[in-house]
Amino acid sequence: MRFLAAPWAKAGAIALLAAPAALLAWNGFHGQLGPNPIEAITRGTGIWTLRLLLVSLAVTPLRRFLGLSELAPYRRIAGLAAFSYAVAHLATYVWLDQFFDWNAMLRDVGKRRFIAAGVVALAAMAPLAATSTKRWMRKLGGRRWKALHRLAYLAALAGTIHYFWLVKSDIRGPAAYALALAVLLLARIVPARRQPQAMSAM
Repeated sequence: MRFLAAPWAKAGAIALLAAPAALLAWNGFHGQLGPNPIEAITRGTGIWTLRLLLVSLAVTPLRRFLGLSELAPYRRIAGLAAFSYAVAHLATYVWLDQFFDWNAMLRDVGKRRFIAAGVVALAAMAPLAATSTKRWMRKLGGRRWKALHRLAYLAALAGTIHYFWLVKSDIRGPAAYALALAVLLLARIVPARRQPQAMSAM
């Protein structure tokens, strides 16, 4: 699938990942976000942050299982898109919800544990976005860069916990994302455990 390496394919992926934001903006402009537009924007940007975090984590197992090295750049694309939605999620809270009331936001972090989990997720994502380029990979060295980018697991876990603690009652949604995260983590562990068994059988 060499077309995956083509610039137009990557541009198409970026456009696809930007589509939910464009739809939110369209609905907002036309007054179609329901009775609570701020909540709709907050929920929309939050859920797409988590979805795209999981998409970024899915790239490596898919690349290994399918033998498609061309998929590698799409992890960065999905990761940066997830960070963009996370920043929009935070900006909605800071600007539209709290009107830059920093004291109220600090109290919220202490009182509402789901906000604290969200802060952890965003804090884990920030260095990943900042060091996502090849230049930073060379600067840090492959081993240190890979170690740093394991923060993606923490970000996805904190994001899932953030969702669990937010919904309070109907946990079917966050449970589905937690299951997806567990599968993606197992997809990384299982091949590493099977390899010694295959070698011992030889």
